Amino acid sequence: MDYSYIADKAKIHSSAKIGPFCIIGPNVEIDEGCILKSHVSISGYTKIGKNNIFYPFSSIGSSPQDLKYNGEKSFLIIGSNNTFRENVTVNPGTEGGGLNTKIKDNCLFMVGSHIAHDCIIGSNVILANNATLAGHVEIDDNSIIGGNSAIHQFVKIGKNAMIGGMSGLEKNLIPYGLYIGIRSNMKGLNLIGLKRKGLDNNKIKIINNFIENIFNKNDSIENNLNKVDSKIQSIQEIKEIIKFIEMSNKRGLVTL
Repeated sequence: MDYSYIADKAKIHSSAKIGPFCIIGPNVEIDEGCILKSHVSISGYTKIGKNNIFYPFSSIGSSPQDLKYNGEKSFLIIGSNNTFRENVTVNPGTEGGGLNTKIKDNCLFMVGSHIAHDCIIGSNVILANNATLAGHVEIDDNSIIGGNSAIHQFVKIGKNAMIGGMSGLEKNLIPYGLYIGIRSNMKGLNLIGLKRKGLDNNKIKIINNFIENIFNKNDSIENNLNKVDSKIQSIQEIKEIIKFIEMSNKRGLVTL
């Protein structure tokens, strides 16, 4: 802890390792096994779980980049086993978003990635280099955001989805969806993610046919869903997609 500043009221587990030139604010809690390599800033009302690693020049818990923010008490809650590489920035919540930014477990945030205020990040999520999330973005488990990609505020991304590098997404992306481009259409299913999940080719084909049918532009998504056979609707992955569509917010859906 030599050459680091740690506020007296900060709560840091005795097993945590604080490298040189770190700054830790008075309302920060750091659980066991965490490592701050060096030059790490952790501020605000930030609660950090177990075994997280922070690389140099990551800034965690600094004030939201929202002009409506007026100093209200807001929070950043981080789970366990996450890695924050160099120059990663994470902001706490705002009054307009419930005052909370949340990150679950086992995520990797690569160099220069940014998580804005009021974002909700599931487990096993990857943000590649310089991927940026605007405020109020929600990303479900096992999703990957490619390098230099930007996600519009209030967008929801379903589980096991993939965003290709250098993309710009401004609408909601269904679970298992694949998106590449700038304000473009969905490219189909995230086949790599489905295979990693252990699905066989036959089930993947069924899900793919389902996607093509519900996004058939000859009719509305709602009417297309009503035509889906109940046996097809009972498949777990398809149930998840249907639930996501039904809960879609004002951003709307990116379609084929």
